[in-house]
Amino acid sequence: MKSTIPFTAGLIALALCLPAQAQNTIKLVNLLELSGPIASAGTNYRNGVELAAREINDAGGVLGKKFELTTLDNQSNPGVAKAMAAKAVDMDVFAVVGPTYSSAMVVSMAETRRAEIPNFTGAAAAAITNQSNPYVIRTNSTQADTMPKVVRYIKEGVKAQSVDLIWINSDFGKGGRDEFMKAAQALGLKVAADVSTDQGQVDFSSAVLKVKQSNADVLFAYTNEEESARLLRELRKQGYAKPIVGDTTLVSQKTIELAGEAANGILGHVPLTVDAPQQAMRDFDQKYLNAYKVKSDHNGIQGYMVPYIIKAVSEKIGKIDRKAFASALKDMPLYVKDYPGLLMDMKFNTKGDADRASYLVEVKNGKQLVVQTLAPLKPF
Repeated sequence: MKSTIPFTAGLIALALCLPAQAQNTIKLVNLLELSGPIASAGTNYRNGVELAAREINDAGGVLGKKFELTTLDNQSNPGVAKAMAAKAVDMDVFAVVGPTYSSAMVVSMAETRRAEIPNFTGAAAAAITNQSNPYVIRTNSTQADTMPKVVRYIKEGVKAQSVDLIWINSDFGKGGRDEFMKAAQALGLKVAADVSTDQGQVDFSSAVLKVKQSNADVLFAYTNEEESARLLRELRKQGYAKPIVGDTTLVSQKTIELAGEAANGILGHVPLTVDAPQQAMRDFDQKYLNAYKVKSDHNGIQGYMVPYIIKAVSEKIGKIDRKAFASALKDMPLYVKDYPGLLMDMKFNTKGDADRASYLVEVKNGKQLVVQTLAPLKPF
């Protein structure tokens, strides 16, 4: 599937004849999941990118240049993602956006790294930014940062002494599980049942039975959106009555919609939510709803930030240059007061991970209710 923000034939023809740094457009390739088990994440991310690019183009672009978007469906498949990353490199783009699927990002980012092309991603696996790739820019939060927050909340907020885990057996799930285990050990939180599940799994009856038979105080669930919804319905079906805590995917808008009433009462840590108590986020929420007739999840927020991050950094350095951009972005504070489209103040560290505020939420009546705002790891 391919979609492009149109430009005149003359501009496109000229751009094809010029090197990337001299083109009259800022070419982005969305290398995202429009089909397969991660389609919800990829589609929301794409929508966010396209919404922001249209806004910026309508306002005159970035240093006089406008975004040109091409979207490729990686089908939630690492092999396809790698091949399409190579295709994006051949297109001589300014940046690649995606994948959001950790297993796909792990293999595809080697292609963009060789070509020295900035590569934005919503993938959360800690391994992605632990490889010292100077061109990776994570718009999500890394598991290495989020899991200690989740464990601390379970230990201090829920007052639990022990926890059961249900997690998805993928790069995303294994990375989160390992970081959770490290944080739990550091804080003295005992792990009882440790239950692995498969991507695309439909029947969670056995997994739920295992945690029901456990004596742990709370359940931590870490699966993708569709699996999370099935898991929540099975937990309610079997009468599981202990607290259920998760991270972004468990309390995402897609999970809430799919799970229905089964989602009410669950708790989670989220790096981004349209229900955050900031005016810029409220404005984005309404714009996204008007454009797509659905409420955005955290992926849509991440996608929307990408063109504005490119705009903010490029205007600060005074040029459209992908190598200079990737270098300048690290440790550069970016503020909403200067660029409202950023939605949140942030700063990327030298690994490419974003530091910003995050939230603890509870699902009530089908919506995320922010119960606590957590400060960035370091002041900036």
